[in-house]
Amino acid sequence: MDIKAKIEEVINKVQNDKDFAAKFTADPVKAVEGVLGVDLPDDQINSVISAVKAKLASGELMGAIGGGNGGDLMGALGGLLGGNKE
Repeated sequence: MDIKAKIEEVINKVQNDKDFAAKFTADPVKAVEGVLGVDLPDDQINSVISAVKAKLASGELMGAIGGGNGGDLMGALGGLLGGNKE
């Protein structure tokens, strides 16, 4: 399994699918397992989740999600990432 590709897949789903973004916000483990299609040990799933959160927090997707300031999705993810991003 190409973990890097799966991380990008999760990021793309967060970016393009509001329902998936909400699921990722509410329960990232189940959301990621759904994309991967397998039940991995927690440490491996948490590594993928951490990588996705890091990319989201880095601002790489700020302009792409919900407008220039990140819109509602970034606000929703703010709590997950440790604070609102403005």
